[in-house]
Formats: sequence, structure tokens, C-alpha cells
Amino acid sequence: MAKFGVGAVLLLVSLFSTSTTLARAQRRVEAGAFLDYLSVSQTNTSNVGLGGRIGIRVHRNVVAEGELAYDYGVNFREVYTDIGNGSVTAIENTSIGVTEGLFGPKVEPARGFLRPFVTLKGGFVDFRLSPSLIPYSGVASAVFGIRDSNLNGAIYPGIGLSPSLGPVGLRLEFGDVIYFNEGPHNNLRITFGPILRF
Repeated sequence: MAKFGVGAVLLLVSLFSTSTTLARAQRRVEAGAFLDYLSVSQTNTSNVGLGGRIGIRVHRNVVAEGELAYDYGVNFREVYTDIGNGSVTAIENTSIGVTEGLFGPKVEPARGFLRPFVTLKGGFVDFRLSPSLIPYSGVASAVFGIRDSNLNGAIYPGIGLSPSLGPVGLRLEFGDVIYFNEGPHNNLRITFGPILRF
């Protein structure tokens, strides 16, 4: 009977230790979905879409985070100018969709109801433009750079706030997607959506 009691105590201690470790591990992962707004400076378009993110807490106040978003195509007027004299040759309705993939650290408090944070990520911005109906010989598009090279390297500094109740929270973030295509281009980005910590 004594052996059974000692075994039961050891089993309870083992289960308690395991559950404590699991509880700590559950707070290490963050996942969420979000609405994504991106103002593309080269096309003067306001693109809106959906995205998802996942992060792993690598330090008490640091989360390594990756995210992917797609902003649906919107139409804009693409202006073509004559290379020889600079006059406007044609205006064409063009559709643009944007995919963003970013990865980097997010610094935020590990606990608390209101969790302000800062982030700095790197990655890519991929533009999807509808095919042009206008031949390129002798004319230049105002967005020729992203027509020629639609996949661009990017950096993203951002700030935000994430109010939480237990494992569930909301996240609001503001930042500047800076992509590089014949020089840097700044683009306002706002995301908002639910997060889950487990």
C-alpha cells in the first residue's frame, strides 16, 4: 500500500511538471488572421486583402514572426508617355494585386492586457498587373519598373497594440512597407485582426 502511495505521488508530481511545461509551451506560439490595407505609392491605389501570421516566442519579450498577405486587384489608370518627346501617348485601365511575405522579430511584453509592440521585418512584395494592351516600343509606362520586375525585396518597420484576454486578443498594426524597385518606395500598411496564443 505504501508503494502504491509513493507511486501515486510521483505520478502526480510528474503530471504537474508536465502540465506546467505544456502551459509554458502553449504561450510560446501566436497565430492570427488579419485584414490588410496597403497603399501602393507607384500606382496610387488602396489595396485591401487578407493575410495570416504565425510567431514563436524565442525570448521573454521577442517573437520571431512570419506573415503572408494577398491584396486583391484594383484598377488604376496606367499612363504611357512617348520616349522621344515625353507627351502622353495612352491611358489604359490596369488591375494590380499584391502579395506580401515578411519575416522578422516583434518586441512586445510577454504578459499584460495591453501589449504595445514594435517590429522590423524583411521579405518581398510581388505585384500582379494585368497584361498591357499597348506595345512597349517607343512608349514608357509610369509603372514600368514594377511591370519589368514585379518581385521586389522589402523591409517593414511597424508599431502596434495588441489587447488580450487570456489566450485571445486583437491586433492593430501600422507600418511602412518599403520595397526596392529602381529605388525605395514607401507604402502605408495597416493590419487588423484576431490572434490566438497557445
